[in-house]
Amino acid sequence: MVNCATGLHSRTLTITNKCTYTVWPAVLSAAGSSPLPTTGFALLPGNSNTLPVPPAWSGRLWGRTLCSIDITGKFSCVTGDCGKSTVECAGANPTPPITLVELDFNGTSQMNLYDVSLVEGFNLAVRVAPTDGKCLATGCLADLNAACPTELKVIRDEEAVACKNTCQTEPCLSSQFFKTACSDAHDHAFFTCSSSHYTVTFCPTSKSWRKAEKKKEASGRNVVKYTGVLAVISVICGFIIFRIRLRLSNRDWEISLSAGTRADCTIAPNT
Repeated sequence: MVNCATGLHSRTLTITNKCTYTVWPAVLSAAGSSPLPTTGFALLPGNSNTLPVPPAWSGRLWGRTLCSIDITGKFSCVTGDCGKSTVECAGANPTPPITLVELDFNGTSQMNLYDVSLVEGFNLAVRVAPTDGKCLATGCLADLNAACPTELKVIRDEEAVACKNTCQTEPCLSSQFFKTACSDAHDHAFFTCSSSHYTVTFCPTSKSWRKAEKKKEASGRNVVKYTGVLAVISVICGFIIFRIRLRLSNRDWEISLSAGTRADCTIAPNT
């Protein structure tokens, strides 16, 4: 779609949450870029939000987890917090560790740049995909929190909720861990595409999400299976009833025939 007033292609960014918990996406526009209309909101499991992207926009996007508001009205998150005490980050950078999405939608050409980076650690599995089927998707699809080395884990209520990247020089423990787990994100390589629409998905391969989807599919298959079984049982029962009726009918006929034969065989007295 072309904006005739500016001669630039309009772009959209859809953010989808496939995690089993709420995620608060946050967006930080780069210097000189017009801000997105919404830069802080909550996404419930399974929900999406599509944002229009201004021309020549570039910025960073990440997901915040385990967020809450205290009795004073202060908003905070265990991972990805901006330190602003509000849902809107208002131009503030996130507190690592976070899985970082970087986007550069150049307004002077049709070629856009996108990547997923683990330079600042990891807190959520993320995938970035253009809707143009000719372009490649990228991201870190695995949940690295559980596998994160003990000394790099961020623990909340005895559960790993993020994984730190402590590397200042190469190589180091976190560098090797992230490189092995998610080479695309570790290498910090930008992908290019001319598509006008992009989707950022949190927890794109969540086991819990897949389990729920499979449960729905299994439920549908069970309905079909049980319907088929009932149909077979119905046919069998109908056949049994038919045989019973047929046998009863033949028996009645045999009784009637026998009675008729006895009547015909009666010898009349001599006259």
